[in-house]
Amino acid sequence: MILNSKSIGNKIADARKKINLSQAELALQVSISPQAVGKWERGESMPDITTFGRLAEIFGVDLNYFSDSSQTIEKEIVTKVSRGDDSIFSELKDNMGLNWNMSGENYVEADFSGIKNVKDKLSGSSFKKCKLIEADLSDITFKGNSIRDCDFFNADLRNSRFYGSEIIANSFVNASFVDAVIEASEIRNCDFSNANLSGIEFSRSEFRNNKIENTNWQHASFKDTQFTEIIFSGLLEECSFTSCAFSKAKFKNATIKNSFFKYSDLKRVEFIDCHADKLTYEFLKNCKANLTGITLL
Repeated sequence: MILNSKSIGNKIADARKKINLSQAELALQVSISPQAVGKWERGESMPDITTFGRLAEIFGVDLNYFSDSSQTIEKEIVTKVSRGDDSIFSELKDNMGLNWNMSGENYVEADFSGIKNVKDKLSGSSFKKCKLIEADLSDITFKGNSIRDCDFFNADLRNSRFYGSEIIANSFVNASFVDAVIEASEIRNCDFSNANLSGIEFSRSEFRNNKIENTNWQHASFKDTQFTEIIFSGLLEECSFTSCAFSKAKFKNATIKNSFFKYSDLKRVEFIDCHADKLTYEFLKNCKANLTGITLL
């Protein structure tokens, strides 16, 4: 199934004008912004598949109105959309690398599991209670996104970039953030258990009350980052913490090797049954850490 965004945009514009609706009035009826309607009509993006049913209702047309001789919406899929069956998303995921632009939209309880080839077209969107299990989101830029209560189990987020985003109460269990960048963002109440965050770069961000059991932090870099209610454990190797703030933070059963601490006040950080090499130990001491819970390797 292939949907042509330009063709569909023209059909939306024609149908809207035929019933004398402005872009703003149509936007109000489908609960999106007038700018999003403009993008549809210019072929820069397409409606969420479940929105097609609502558009057909507003325009007084059959869903097949949005297809032509070379782009057919199969009968089975039309039926699913009509009855609100969101399993349709699994049938679309392999086509998302064509001209799909998922930016500037609100997605709620959508199943994008296994999605791939999205490229750099996710900025400014809201995702709530969505499934992105085993999704390939590598090399994606998330800018100004709100991502809440979503499941990214085993997702690939390598080389992804998050700017000015809120990332709250999501599951990133087994996900890969290798060489990802998180800047000016809030990450709160998420589960990063067994995730690979090696090479990740945090800057000007807040990392609060996240679960990080068996998380790989090798070569991770933190700058101007606020850590609140965090427990680091396991191996932290060749990491750097520069100008970071810690509140209710602990290092417990952690081994810290070849890691750099600078301009960070560690006086209130608890170190419980930790081990550190001599170089790291000296950096910790210089940041006024309480070394009684640290044993030299």
